[in-house]
Amino acid sequence: MGKFIQLTEVGPRDGFQNIKQPIPTELKIRIIDHLIAAGAKNIEITSMVSPKAIPQMSDAKQVIAHVLEHHPTITPWVLVPNNRGAQLAVENHISHVNYVISVSPAHNSANINRTHQQSLDELAVIRQAHPDLEISLSLATAFGCPFIGATSTDTLLEMIHFAGDLGIHHITLCDTIGVANPLQTADLLQRVSARFPHLDIGLHMHNTHGMALANMMAGLQNGVTRFETAVGGLGGCPFAPGAAGNAATEDAVNMFSRMGFDCGISLDALLEVSALIRESIEPALLSSLSRARTYREFDFYPPQR
Repeated sequence: MGKFIQLTEVGPRDGFQNIKQPIPTELKIRIIDHLIAAGAKNIEITSMVSPKAIPQMSDAKQVIAHVLEHHPTITPWVLVPNNRGAQLAVENHISHVNYVISVSPAHNSANINRTHQQSLDELAVIRQAHPDLEISLSLATAFGCPFIGATSTDTLLEMIHFAGDLGIHHITLCDTIGVANPLQTADLLQRVSARFPHLDIGLHMHNTHGMALANMMAGLQNGVTRFETAVGGLGGCPFAPGAAGNAATEDAVNMFSRMGFDCGISLDALLEVSALIRESIEPALLSSLSRARTYREFDFYPPQR
């Protein structure tokens, strides 16, 4: 296991899109500024989607412009649902995009209104149209679907193979509804790494059943050092009824740092961001450390360094 853990902060996109009341653009920018000040280097800042579909993301261009102007040293990621979104991202000088396909055909239809083949064909179009764009493929419902239950590992492996043939090596396995358990996570990662040992595999875990950190630990034990998390535990999916938010960034930083790993993010500064979100956007945050004492003044179990 390496000493550095890369956390990609997805709160400004995955977290904010599930907030029903409009969040002022100035507040979004303020939160992103504070996340960057806390040490976040990879942030999914918005998505290029139709404002009719997700009104919360209607200020994507303003958010992007601010981040690019004021934070040139970080890596901003933007979610794109199709080639039109990718084109808009490129026009707004974004070089890293996240494209999502659900392993479950039922969830893919509900979430994106496409068949698997249509989604894969669109990914190929994006790759061909924008050869210099860094594309990350997120595979939603990789561990279970709210409509059909278990999802096909064979289908997931076929999708990864397709992406690899396009030259896409940044793959994230997403527990969209938060039902994975650590043994399942370890088994899936072992199957993926055995077939695709050279790909960059990350995890995006939700905490519906309280096992997000345990699943991330299983990922760490199987070579994963890249995780997507959301400050405050914000998030969810409009097409995943009953699912809770993401693994909380502050809880992940706390766990990894107490084990001796470096995330490059200040926990104290992160908790200030969490408090700002609780006071201005969502009073009932799901993260443990948003409402609990950190005990950082003590060193109960000094990790081996």
